[in-house]
Amino acid sequence: MLGLYSVVISLYLTAIRMAAFFNHKKARLMVEGHKQVYRILQEKLIPGEKYLWFHAASLGEFEQGRPLIERIRKEYPKYKILLTFFSPSGYEVRKNYDGADIVCYLPIDTPFNARKFVKTVHPAMAFFIKYEFWQNYMKALQKYEIPIYSICSIFRPEQVFFRWYGGQYYQVLTRITHFFVQNEQSKALLATRGIKDNVTIVGDTRFDRVRDIALQAKQLPIVESFRGDCKTFVAGSSWEPDEDLFIPYFNEHKDWKLIIAPHVVSESHIKGILEKLDRKTVRYSQATPENVKSAECLIIDCYGLLSSIYNYGDVAYVGGGFGVGIHNLLEAAIYGIPVLFGPNNQRFQEAQELKTCGGGKEICDMKSFVSQMDELLNSQQQLENSGSAAGAYVKSRVGALEKIFAESSLREQL
Repeated sequence: MLGLYSVVISLYLTAIRMAAFFNHKKARLMVEGHKQVYRILQEKLIPGEKYLWFHAASLGEFEQGRPLIERIRKEYPKYKILLTFFSPSGYEVRKNYDGADIVCYLPIDTPFNARKFVKTVHPAMAFFIKYEFWQNYMKALQKYEIPIYSICSIFRPEQVFFRWYGGQYYQVLTRITHFFVQNEQSKALLATRGIKDNVTIVGDTRFDRVRDIALQAKQLPIVESFRGDCKTFVAGSSWEPDEDLFIPYFNEHKDWKLIIAPHVVSESHIKGILEKLDRKTVRYSQATPENVKSAECLIIDCYGLLSSIYNYGDVAYVGGGFGVGIHNLLEAAIYGIPVLFGPNNQRFQEAQELKTCGGGKEICDMKSFVSQMDELLNSQQQLENSGSAAGAYVKSRVGALEKIFAESSLREQL
């Protein structure tokens, strides 16, 4: 199994390089980013300083680690922060994140790369977020007796650690100093591998993060003028299959206003949205407090505003559920509004729990979208009950960060 792991890593590295050669954008960014790692470290590592290393695969995992990074930075300023990413979708967005002293890519997990990176940085502690279990890096960290923490990890029976053929690969888990897991199932699964005493159920720090975001939500005069006294539907991180559902509905329901914040902000995507709309529409970049008042649809053609825009909605739709998976439901639910999303949500615990409490509604096709929206639009009580359930659900899950800091083994290391 160990040999198979090395083979898979080598094949993956080859595939990335080939894709970059053929100008695949993400692969090219990764390859170029990996070339810069040691230049960045050489320029920014300060001899004699103690570094805490946080690793996130991508942007979503970073948001889970962010509350811990910022809490440590505030309360333990003696440490410097090194933040690494695996994916360009995380690094390219957060490479200038001021909560870290150094931000770079993490080289592919080969034995050579792992030894070199760990020896170069020699962090005081390492924090891997959610699904990150890199065999060679964790072996190198253990060799240097560096504590390893798994933050907001979540485990499922189908993962390789718990399959009949994963008997050797699960050994990577035995290198972890302490697991901070999201739920009881994860703790129980680890117990089947004899990992019991160093596991704490804390929940998900994303709840803490969205609570903090909501408390710091931006006031957006353009959006406020657009909304006025009208009921407003906010579609966040939408893709074309999502837009094909809600745009026809709101072309007919002109008593509601519509805000669309597409996941991909490109001219071609926005042009496609405009072609489908039969509403008076204005783009955020061209809006003024005056011209936006008469508009019926507002297209957000920039990044960084969505988490605040949900605050102006009466119902939210979060995209991605007809593709690789839904985007951040919690950013909308924290404001106490019903949240709709597509069918690819089985891997998302918050989606299942929102459906159970009534704050989230699954949409499978046009028929189910119309049914759910008609129910919400025709009953103010249903609208309020569903929204209250969503908000209460998020607020009830806040507190993971405090549980992590309550763990004595971590406090002793800090």
